[in-house]
Amino acid sequence: MKHAAVQIAPLPFPSSVAEYQRQADALFDAWRAGDQGALQIFHHKHPRFLDDRIPWLPRNISDKEIQNADLEPADARLTLARWYDFLDWRFLVKWVEAVNDDRSPIFRFETAVEAVINGRTDTLAALLRDDPELVRARSSRVTPFDPPMHRATLLHYVAANGVEAHRERTPANAVEIARSLLGAGAEVDALADMYGGQCTTMSMLVSSSPPEQAGVQIALVGVLADHGAAVDGAGTGTWTSPLMTALAFGFRGAAETLVRRGARVDTLAAAAGLGRLEAVRSLLSHAAPLERQRALALATQHGHVDIARLLLDAGEDPNRYNPEGNHAHSTPLHQAVSSNHLDVVQLFVERGAKLDIRDTIWDGTPLGWAEYGGRKEIAEYLRANGATT
Repeated sequence: MKHAAVQIAPLPFPSSVAEYQRQADALFDAWRAGDQGALQIFHHKHPRFLDDRIPWLPRNISDKEIQNADLEPADARLTLARWYDFLDWRFLVKWVEAVNDDRSPIFRFETAVEAVINGRTDTLAALLRDDPELVRARSSRVTPFDPPMHRATLLHYVAANGVEAHRERTPANAVEIARSLLGAGAEVDALADMYGGQCTTMSMLVSSSPPEQAGVQIALVGVLADHGAAVDGAGTGTWTSPLMTALAFGFRGAAETLVRRGARVDTLAAAAGLGRLEAVRSLLSHAAPLERQRALALATQHGHVDIARLLLDAGEDPNRYNPEGNHAHSTPLHQAVSSNHLDVVQLFVERGAKLDIRDTIWDGTPLGWAEYGGRKEIAEYLRANGATT
């Protein structure tokens, strides 16, 4: 009988150090047995197997190489700590000990986090009554990311983004949770240290899949706006503009909601991403080269073929990689394929887009992306025009 590959499930909150140790031991034993799931966990989480250039990217190595690596139980503990998004085992243990001490401020904060991500309104209300300062408290977890402490508030956890991956989830009553936090005095535009910059809850929300999949992303945008969130942006780094962030991550509904709540559409790229052809015509002649390039990236991603055509007519090059903040590892053609916009793909091919350019992360051609993503009609069209993987 074939057994299912080993997978890690988050331990209940709070669990003991001994329970995490048993989980690490089981992972190590599964690796020694050549279990496919364990090999994948080591591949994706152990620093030895990650790309030097892109820290989150697994190196292109075989399962056999991972199985034959010289690993010890300490490597399993490190891998498990990284799976839980701690820098290493020491910080996991320190956190576990703190959350098992009900006198610890970390215990109170992390218990409140659990209430937020699981939609436990009564528990959250009781915690906030007992300790009103919790609404302004911040995470002290030490992670392997940049920067190593995200310092998220409870409100940031509502966005389900930029925090520990296994906690990036959205309960059905997330709107009620957000209102409860804001009503208790949460700072709507508090900044957390995420993705190399300082980010608001709004910017994290509009680039987050769990709230959209739960059907509450747009409503949460409204709640934050009702409480004075800066719809035109705050913070530092790449994701300061909620509108441009929503467009870059493909959340058109969130982007349109931001516009209705007052976000300005005063750049060529914003107009292109939103599909506002006349605004693009008006802004095009005065736009800087980088703004034009970004406009083509967003028009392509959102399937606005008339705007893409206008930008190509104005001299934009379909064979340049997209700018930073707009899937810079790929070309516009890659993004047209990924977003399943056959008419945009056809436009680029007709205008001489190269079919053999590879993205800089996965080393895939546009046809490779089509095949991987199940874009059968696009794949057939690209093959008919000479594309190969």
